[in-house]
Amino acid sequence: MKENTSIFKKPGFQTLLASVLCAVLGIILGYIILLFMNPEHAAEGMFAILRNFFKFAGNQKKLMNAMGSIFVKSVPVILCAEAILFAYKTGLFNIGCAGQYTVGIIASLYTALALHWSWILCVLSAILAGALWGAICGFFKAYCNVNEVIAGIMLNWIALYVCNIILGNKTVMNTTKSETYPVKDASLLPAFLSEFFGKNKYMTIAVPLTIIIAIAILWVLNQTTFGYELKATGHSKDAAKYAGMNAKRNIILSLVISGAIAGMAAGLYYLTGIEHYKIASSVPGMGFSGIAVAFLGGLHPIGTIFAGLFVTYITQGGQYLNTNYYNPQVADLMIAIIIYLCGFVLFFKTIINKPKKIVTTTSSDNNAADKTADKKEV
Repeated sequence: MKENTSIFKKPGFQTLLASVLCAVLGIILGYIILLFMNPEHAAEGMFAILRNFFKFAGNQKKLMNAMGSIFVKSVPVILCAEAILFAYKTGLFNIGCAGQYTVGIIASLYTALALHWSWILCVLSAILAGALWGAICGFFKAYCNVNEVIAGIMLNWIALYVCNIILGNKTVMNTTKSETYPVKDASLLPAFLSEFFGKNKYMTIAVPLTIIIAIAILWVLNQTTFGYELKATGHSKDAAKYAGMNAKRNIILSLVISGAIAGMAAGLYYLTGIEHYKIASSVPGMGFSGIAVAFLGGLHPIGTIFAGLFVTYITQGGQYLNTNYYNPQVADLMIAIIIYLCGFVLFFKTIINKPKKIVTTTSSDNNAADKTADKKEV
């Protein structure tokens, strides 16, 4: 009885332990790579990555400012992970999240820079754009039986080229620098605890909204009839249809909601003004990083928040490496290793759940048991 109630047998703890093992192994392998590159300064380099903004421990303002930047930069990867997680929980693999994030960039920046809308309308336009892009993928899946992975990949590239064309307009982009103009005035998101985080002007309501979205996803999936229907349709479309559910509608709705979250991720990031969009030749990696963060977070909305913060923390730690000895992209390499190791989460959980060996009785034990039984009969 005690064995069944052990904390090691609880799925949530096993997922957490497996995710921590992936992160630790990634850090160890990263350190080994540093040893190969420059063994003399390997320990110093790893310490710089892990210490990150805590190097400003003596300066409270700089410390809090750098911490705030980590929170701001983790918002898009967390929300993209939440988008992928939502679709995955409903039986769909939304690899088209990158495209939905991209059209969110188009909608938020065009409405902010060309139309000068307020931040609320800019965010709503990003949400609607992502939802529409998800709906297209959902329609092909529901009515044409096109795999959502194939449809998502095609839509990713379409979104990228449309983004380059629309945002390449002179009213939106500084063509000499090939980057968009700064977001200003009413289009910027309202500040949130900016003074507390060392007057970090990029600290906005995007951070608390991200937490609210994660809690909302957890509630919808686990506490509502709507969430149950979406999950039931994902597990078995035919069974859901037999039970009276509209399977096609639920498939489309799952990808619409997932796409809306991804579009919001773009809006809540670019409307802080922390980064400009630049003409790109590849799809934004945020949508793909979200896949790893979702799995590293154990496919749990709250776990995904911590996974996103960890990935952002390590990535940003690369800028504190001594460039005389290492390339700052070593931190990105470490994250890539951790992402690869995310595929072993289920493997680690299998090891944890490995059943104990059953002790078999020997022939002498069997003979003794038979003699005892004979004596009782007598």
